[in-house]
Amino acid sequence: MQIKLSSNSNEKTIQIGKIIGENLHAKDVVLLVGDLSAGKTTFTKGLGLGLGVKKVINSPTFTIVKEYQGSNYKLYHLDLYRLNGLGDDFDLEEYFESDGVVVIEWPHQIEELIPSNYLEVDIRRIDENNREITITSHGKYYEDLLQRLNLC
Repeated sequence: MQIKLSSNSNEKTIQIGKIIGENLHAKDVVLLVGDLSAGKTTFTKGLGLGLGVKKVINSPTFTIVKEYQGSNYKLYHLDLYRLNGLGDDFDLEEYFESDGVVVIEWPHQIEELIPSNYLEVDIRRIDENNREITITSHGKYYEDLLQRLNLC
């Protein structure tokens, strides 16, 4: 299942993320796809709000992963832009079985590790303010989740 949405502001992108975040649970995986400055971290801020994260969410580009405590679940925000393939020193698989929601920017870096069920959010920058957001479910669980959401 796939939903296409438009956003004309950071606030709208955050709101879309918040609606999704309010419906996520531990072990859920969200992959964020899009060019630099497309709005992936802005979307993650909304997910965090939906999960009840109180801290400011910013890009973990230089640290690879940031952990935030939400009301019920942790949010693991991974930015794999600077990752050069899989190494033995960084065990990414543990996040997929964790007590939180996993959000991954630049997921193509670890395609072989990604679970078969996940939610993919593709954010395309149209111009300075406008974004096209395509949300695709991979697996029945996420298809059911998208059907429950009032995003259209």
